[in-house]
Amino acid sequence: MRQYIGHLSLSDPLQGYLRDAILPQLAAPEREPRWRVFRVSAVSDVYLYEDKWTGCRVVGKFYARARGLNGSNAPQSAQHEYDSLASLRSLGFDAPPDYVARPLGVNAALGDLLVTELVPGEQLDGVIEDALRAGRGERLYRKLGGLARFLARLHNRAAGPERVDFAPTQGYFERVVGYLVAHCGLTPRRADRLIALGHAYAARPTHWQDLRVFVHGDATPSNFLFGRAQDVFVIDLERMHRDDRVYDVGRLCGELKHCFLRATGDPARAEPYIGHFLWEYAGHFPDREPTFAAVTARLPFYMGLTLLRIARNTWLDEAYCRRLVHEAKAILAGGLQ
Repeated sequence: MRQYIGHLSLSDPLQGYLRDAILPQLAAPEREPRWRVFRVSAVSDVYLYEDKWTGCRVVGKFYARARGLNGSNAPQSAQHEYDSLASLRSLGFDAPPDYVARPLGVNAALGDLLVTELVPGEQLDGVIEDALRAGRGERLYRKLGGLARFLARLHNRAAGPERVDFAPTQGYFERVVGYLVAHCGLTPRRADRLIALGHAYAARPTHWQDLRVFVHGDATPSNFLFGRAQDVFVIDLERMHRDDRVYDVGRLCGELKHCFLRATGDPARAEPYIGHFLWEYAGHFPDREPTFAAVTARLPFYMGLTLLRIARNTWLDEAYCRRLVHEAKAILAGGLQ
């Protein structure tokens, strides 16, 4: 989505900030910039600003207008995302094939604004749609391989020494279930069953034994872009925190399941791609098969949580949301057998 809104007013305080603090990092302007403004998200306050004279383009995200989304368990502020982007770039994610968007500035007085560079690439959403509509499944396999490499590198470079604390994620799981009861028609009986399944996972030692790593925290298809070959460009680190590596891996697998379920009605269509992604991810560890086994043992909880999380979206029809909840329950129950 990219909706043209108009030009930024020369009297707007944002004009001066972009001119004086942001644009000099990208170009040497010879005249007063004229910023074309595009809205790039239908659900959050994110905008693209393009200077008419230099052609420079930057992304602005206003945090003050979009806080408190469905009980996230991670900090959300412009400064947090700025620091997260800068931290990953300092770990070597500042050049292809794994490139994290460059943060350019934070301004708390302007709606808690974060400004980043605009990174190129096609979103994973589009690659999935290409696989579904145009039969380009091999391309999706290839791009998922690149994404598996990025996530493995991210997790491996920031591991330990502390163990995973599963309690915050279990608490998030219960808040998601509570939201579904309060706003989406989930019955208390079904909610109790889901909560019981969550407790059963919390009782498993495997969910507490791995070392914490930095996780992207919002590993959805819209937050990863792809360039040539297996180049990966990463944006939106507002929910980055330290957690179980499967927090990211399971989120991505759950999103794949959702994409195929919604497009085809058959969640099994996603399985070959999920298996490929997991095997490629495990291949970036010295002990591939044990890593694959350890990740897949913890995967059902995070996949189920992801489907429940998606079911909160009001733009999905009720019947499909019920299907998501049913699929989540089946995955959660199946993972305990």
